[in-house]
Amino acid sequence: MPAEIRKNKLKSALLLASILGIFILLAYLVSRVLAPSYFFIIMSLAIVFSLAYVVLGYYNADRIALAAVHAKPATREQYCELYEIVEKLCKKAKLPKPRLYVMQSPQINAFATGRSPEHAAICITTGCVKKLSKEELEGVLAHELSHIANFDIRFMTLTAVLVGLVSILAQIFLRSLWFSSLDDRNERNGLLFIIAILLAILAPIATQLVQLAISRRREFLADTNAARLGEARGLRNALVKIKYDVAETPKRVVPALAPLFIANPFKKASMLLSTHPPIDARIKLLEQLSKA
Repeated sequence: MPAEIRKNKLKSALLLASILGIFILLAYLVSRVLAPSYFFIIMSLAIVFSLAYVVLGYYNADRIALAAVHAKPATREQYCELYEIVEKLCKKAKLPKPRLYVMQSPQINAFATGRSPEHAAICITTGCVKKLSKEELEGVLAHELSHIANFDIRFMTLTAVLVGLVSILAQIFLRSLWFSSLDDRNERNGLLFIIAILLAILAPIATQLVQLAISRRREFLADTNAARLGEARGLRNALVKIKYDVAETPKRVVPALAPLFIANPFKKASMLLSTHPPIDARIKLLEQLSKA
């Protein structure tokens, strides 16, 4: 495995661990502040709830994502070329063929979903079919297959679930403050109480920024792997078209789904708040890889 791929995977794992660490710290502080005598019970319930939440998201993420954008199965009769490209790339990448879907949108975009290569699906927009050449479409599909091969969907689903858990726990704690006062707190927990409030306010913001950083790194990794499949030039040209595509964001796409797409459907986003790395940086990387 190339050094850059190993480096990206290690950094992504460390970022994910940081989200988990923030969740555990927040759960610890909340349980200590709200009910010190029930600390172990609250922590146990938090762990059980977390696991149930993860399992639910893990097994249903693909169906939720496809239903959210009203994607329809792509039939071989109508999308014969699409099937031929995917079958060729799957053979080259030694992957099982994913289910294929199409969503109505003039925007050039696509995403992969599913918990494993055996339970994966790729969805492309009608804009992809109409605006991209065969070589460019191959590049886009190679990128999405790379996400599947790297188990990125499972990784990003877990990340999203942990970010959601942090936000839920923070909201529960902050809303509980309406029913209590500082005078009700034991003096020896005063500092913990202040720290818990600060962490409950800042943790959801911090974890979301970490989630965005993870998403950006996984995009670079998928681009690199697509290039290894011999599709650097096609993907590079597709990204150029995406850069200058003026089609509006699909109405059914919500911000939570943005990290799944090959390019951010919401084009106006600062670097810090973007789910994807700068498209110019991705184009430059692919140009370098195509020459290597």
